[in-house]
Amino acid sequence: MNYQAIKAIYIFEMSRMRRTLFQSIVAPVISTTLYFVVFGAAIGSRITEIDGVSYGSFIVPGLIMLSILTESVSNASFGIYFPKFSGTIYEVLSAPISFIEITIGFVGAAATKSIIVGTIILLTANLFVSITILHPFWMIAFLILTATSFSLLGFILGIWADNWEKLAIAPTLIITPLAFLGGSFYSISMLPPFWQKITLLNPVVYLISGFRWSFYENADVSVYLSLLMIIVFMFICLIIIYYIFRTGYRLRV
Repeated sequence: MNYQAIKAIYIFEMSRMRRTLFQSIVAPVISTTLYFVVFGAAIGSRITEIDGVSYGSFIVPGLIMLSILTESVSNASFGIYFPKFSGTIYEVLSAPISFIEITIGFVGAAATKSIIVGTIILLTANLFVSITILHPFWMIAFLILTATSFSLLGFILGIWADNWEKLAIAPTLIITPLAFLGGSFYSISMLPPFWQKITLLNPVVYLISGFRWSFYENADVSVYLSLLMIIVFMFICLIIIYYIFRTGYRLRV
């Protein structure tokens, strides 16, 4: 394992976050805080509690997960797409490093950025509501696994995209709607039985449910099923990335 190569890619990607601090950190934190204030004030006045947890506290894990999903995909997709756009990707591909080391460098940096954003949002939410984390180990595990798996997805999308428009399609038209419909602001038990079954087809439901369970022990599905879904999703993404580097799909002209 070429740790020096991984470190070089990782540091380069993290330095980009420092150069674009407002876009990378401040903007998502402000937008999520606005979500919290608007939804907490507007809906919280009508829904006081869900499963014994105040509505303001209930939506915090969903808001963190919403931010983690969108930021992971955006950071990873842009991180690999820009070298393709500028042509510097050929320098990376010609270097004596494997696709595993390239993936760890880019995906590791994207996941780190997302975790930083999620942590800041968690600390900010404490200023508004009381938050209890009953299972901190599980919370950290879900946070890291979700950030890593969706950074892998973003890495794939960044390779697939051949223009800036395609790069923005997935986060805007796929990831965000799935997160909103995945129980970020409500429990799926509040839905009619038919729509509960339909909602279970949304993979984001399992991520949010498991993450919320680590806070309040409230879950729409089994926490072990949530963990299994994340691992399966991550495994599928790794297989796709292996195929991409083996065939050179949209990497070599």
